[in-house]
Amino acid sequence: MAVTRARADLPHSIREIENLFFTLSDGTRLATRIWLPEDAESHPVPAILEYLPYRKDDCTTYGDALRHPYFAGHGYAAVRVDMRGTGDSDGLLLDEYLKQEQDDALEILDWIAAQPWCDGKIGMYGISWGGFNGLQVAARRPPQLKAVLSLCSTDDRYNDDCHYMGGCLLASDMLKWASMMYAYTAQPPDPKHVGDRWREMWLNRMRHTPPFVEAWLSHPTRDDYWQHGSVIEDYSTIQCPVYMVGGWADSYTNAIPRVLAGLSATVPCKGLIGPWSHTRPEMGVPGPAIGFLQEALRWWDKWLKGIETGVMDEPMLRVWLQDPVPPRTHYEMWPGRWVAESSWPSANIRPLVLPLRDLCATDNQVVHEVVSVTSTQSNGVNAGVWCPYGRPGDMPDDQRHDDSLSLCFETLPAAEALAILGFPVVALRVASDKANALLAARLCDVAPDGSSLLVSWGLLNLTHRNSHETPQPLLPGEFYDVTLQLNVCGHILPVGHRWRLALSPTYWPHAWPSPEAATLHIRIANSQLVLPMRNAGPHDEDLAAFGPAEVADPLAHEMLRKPNRQRLVQYDTAQQPAHWSLTDHFDDGREKFLSDGLIYDNDHHDVHTLIEGDPLSAYNRCEREIRIERGDWRVRIETISELTCDADTFFVTNELRAYEGDDLAFEDKRSLQVPRYFI
Repeated sequence: MAVTRARADLPHSIREIENLFFTLSDGTRLATRIWLPEDAESHPVPAILEYLPYRKDDCTTYGDALRHPYFAGHGYAAVRVDMRGTGDSDGLLLDEYLKQEQDDALEILDWIAAQPWCDGKIGMYGISWGGFNGLQVAARRPPQLKAVLSLCSTDDRYNDDCHYMGGCLLASDMLKWASMMYAYTAQPPDPKHVGDRWREMWLNRMRHTPPFVEAWLSHPTRDDYWQHGSVIEDYSTIQCPVYMVGGWADSYTNAIPRVLAGLSATVPCKGLIGPWSHTRPEMGVPGPAIGFLQEALRWWDKWLKGIETGVMDEPMLRVWLQDPVPPRTHYEMWPGRWVAESSWPSANIRPLVLPLRDLCATDNQVVHEVVSVTSTQSNGVNAGVWCPYGRPGDMPDDQRHDDSLSLCFETLPAAEALAILGFPVVALRVASDKANALLAARLCDVAPDGSSLLVSWGLLNLTHRNSHETPQPLLPGEFYDVTLQLNVCGHILPVGHRWRLALSPTYWPHAWPSPEAATLHIRIANSQLVLPMRNAGPHDEDLAAFGPAEVADPLAHEMLRKPNRQRLVQYDTAQQPAHWSLTDHFDDGREKFLSDGLIYDNDHHDVHTLIEGDPLSAYNRCEREIRIERGDWRVRIETISELTCDADTFFVTNELRAYEGDDLAFEDKRSLQVPRYFI
């Protein structure tokens, strides 16, 4: 495994401004940390902005110190800003990606460009939330923004984020992420920077910041709420160069080929997909990690300094084409090779149409005109987490259990190695015995030993078969033509392995179950699997190797308690019907920053339960505990979020308790009922 190298010998000596308050036009102060070349005020440099709600002084402090000083040490002003309502910034963060967030960013860019250390050219850089808002701010066309580097982000907030997928409610992540943000926004500012105002600011946040899940549940279709901030609505709004980066193990990779296809006719753009999870490529897990900060500098040098680095002379899209591995829930490394496409869509990729009738015949099954599959609530137990972070337990395990609960179609063993790159598509002629049903599809690589490796998957709420804006009920027994696009993937099927397509009307805990257990009927003669088959590309053999993974010198810190992960699946058959549960406990550990003695402690506990045969028994509970300490200053945040349902309604509750020392400083409990609208 490659080791990430820490560099102290950067070309420029730098200075750090630990905290500086920038005041917006409405009087709100935003907390900012800045790294500068020592001589930047006499020799102004371009700036790189990262704009996040994740607290620059504790949550992201260690990671920021690995990257921003690296950029500053190569001749850039690196600026890290806490959004309003987070960290040491004033105000309230009322939801994700609001217009207010973008408006603030425009003022930040104006302010940065006017500083004596900035030459007026700015790039936006970030992962996840910071990758999202880089694209969103670019769509506002601020003149100072010359380029964007967006990691693990999306162009489509409705269909490719942690809330909904194919019109299905993402039970695995919607409440989980909302509960995390509920706890994050309840954390206080640091009295080190805001002084005695910290308690007043803290109480104001807790009194007035809503749990985001309330808004998310209240918008179950692709309405204006989700269209806002989704640059897929109009790619032409973006007029600066964009570099999209992600990994096959991440949940946001679908956006990369879409954005390239949408932008390539109008602006310079590039894409990079490695084997990584939701993390930065210089620390990428699964590996191999790469020298991504050097790659980022090639991008910034080209677009912010006008230096011809050759970054735009290379193919538009570079991907790690993955070899199969035995199914496991964690990988340090994933074997494969780098390949490249000069454009997207690519002329090297052709659709391979596999009629389901032929797939049935190759497995010696009796061919029926119509085949059926009935809901099994525990189907999905081996799906892994929706958004892996490279932690033990994140990845999908052997799919044979879930395959046994699904309707499966297989090819013959491959006579030669077959490569796919792109979006697999399932086209079905399907009927349901219920007016509301969902379809889950999985594409697996089945090895000669019978093990089943998940390659791609997708969901479709069948009431959304024509539109995510205006769902329509199914007429029980009536057949419909539906198309389900699976997640983008890049995979090599070796000789002797088989493709397996698995279909089911359930996929818990990823998809919240339909109100009634459904049976789906598939008309074989009208159904097919379409695979994006890839031929070898002209650039595959002459790709330059990435440099070694490197970062700036790490921040001095001490782990007082090491992180720990437990992911426990229980299926209790002593109870009839059987009870199923998944308990996911991740302890982020207890960390001390030696520069000022601040201690940060973060613990997560999520539970999903279900009773077999009863989709209305679905239950999700998320608990968070965060502790922040320095000397005599001690605070603790505890949140509990729960989601349940009946046939017509979702019920969500959120509890918050906050302590100063051992004393209860704030307590709140709020509940909301939201009608189930075709979910």
